[in-house]
Amino acid sequence: MSITNSIRGQIPPIHPEGYPFIGAFALASLILFWIWSPLGWIGTLLIVWCALFFRDPVRVTPVREGIVVAPADGRVSMITQVLPPAELGLGDQPLLRISIFMSVFNCHVNRSPVAGRIERIAYRPGKFINAELDKASEDNERNSLVISTPNGRIGVVQIAGLVARRIVSFVREGQMIGAGERFGLIRFGSRLDVFLPPGTQALVSEGQTAIAGETVLADFRATDLGRTYRSN
Repeated sequence: MSITNSIRGQIPPIHPEGYPFIGAFALASLILFWIWSPLGWIGTLLIVWCALFFRDPVRVTPVREGIVVAPADGRVSMITQVLPPAELGLGDQPLLRISIFMSVFNCHVNRSPVAGRIERIAYRPGKFINAELDKASEDNERNSLVISTPNGRIGVVQIAGLVARRIVSFVREGQMIGAGERFGLIRFGSRLDVFLPPGTQALVSEGQTAIAGETVLADFRATDLGRTYRSN
């Protein structure tokens, strides 16, 4: 393998959603270089940051019925029992909610936590307060998915944050999706909530770093032995 191919293999691909932003930063940097070169170098750093933000690396997802994987890169910010958003239609009893906060330095491509059928997609406009705050689950702009599985219905909520101004969805209602498959993206800095059926036990803790499509949040069949893996 050549050095060029080796280096290329270490650089994750960029999601197409990022191309317009990278192009805009590149154009702005050229103008800034023309005005004053130090400003141009600042623009260059912003190009690098933007490319990192929209990176879309391959992930190795555990493949087995009952696995719940992280839908986002970031920090597990909250694990609590709360009422799910009304638009999910998951009932009026508290459910286990695992929240993952994504900073502007995390990869923002979101992945399905489970394999199943997308039963519902519900968008709700709202505010853009800090996504780390608990009330962001109720007040902020969000896009919600309900995924039907043999182990029950799972709620996944993309929540816009203080800087985020657009939630992008790649899927449609009625579509089948596998655990770890891409379903959306949020620009820039945000949070993902996963609502799990009654009786589910979290296998992560608050403060833990999660990797989308790889970190196991819960396992409905925790007593079963053996797992296989698939690259996404």
